[in-house]
Amino acid sequence: MGRRGWIVFAAPAAALFVAFWLLPMARLAAMGLDGQDGGRGASAYWIVLTHAQYWRSMLNTTLLSLAATLATLVIALPVGRFLARHPRFFGRGLLVGLLMFPLAFPGVVVGFLVILVAGRQGLLASVTRALTGTPLVFAYGMAGLFVGYLYFSLPRTIGMVTAAAQQLDQGLLEAARTLGASAPRRFIDVELPALAPALMAAGAMCFATSMGAFGTVFTLGTQIDVLPVTIYNEFTNYANIPVAAALSVVLGLVTWAVLYAAHSLGGARAGAGA
Repeated sequence: MGRRGWIVFAAPAAALFVAFWLLPMARLAAMGLDGQDGGRGASAYWIVLTHAQYWRSMLNTTLLSLAATLATLVIALPVGRFLARHPRFFGRGLLVGLLMFPLAFPGVVVGFLVILVAGRQGLLASVTRALTGTPLVFAYGMAGLFVGYLYFSLPRTIGMVTAAAQQLDQGLLEAARTLGASAPRRFIDVELPALAPALMAAGAMCFATSMGAFGTVFTLGTQIDVLPVTIYNEFTNYANIPVAAALSVVLGLVTWAVLYAAHSLGGARAGAGA
């Protein structure tokens, strides 16, 4: 196919990219240059960078997303390896279906499920109230949001890890076993490096999803100090559109930087492994 043919196929995609991503993002970034009170005063970026409230919100969002990402990977890795190593056993289809079922839920439903488990009238509160007289409630803070992020991210991560584990070269594992390597040593020296690119990709996906998640946190409570809620409050409650735009750009840049670092590190590991 000649260059003209490729242009014909690429033109619609390029037009959609410009119309629905590039132009809106350029407008969003430009809005952040405006000051408060009709454009007077310091730009919204300067306000965002010099106010402790916004730094605290960004720090909470980043640390919570990193913690949820690490926990998701720790849980998904053994589950994915088990599913890859045991392609046939009684109830496997049902188990996989249950693990993947949360993919059908939006963030609002995930937040509602967290409330049903750890809310004031939830299962844990009822059990602990009956046993100790004091209900255990953590749905409406960072702990509840952490559980919601786990619930939302685990199905995707398990699927990616399982697919990567199924592609492992079993000959390498057999060779390591023949040379006397123990099971932990085979996992550390052979399996984990081979799975590293998939883990990096899954971790980047979890982090990006957690950084921008809104439905779950909005369901659990708008007093949770994370950046998506801060942006929502600035835009809706305070009509502070320049600051909301600046915060949106900062959120996108931080997320992009982490995704880029993960992609670069995953590519370097893949190259070294090859």
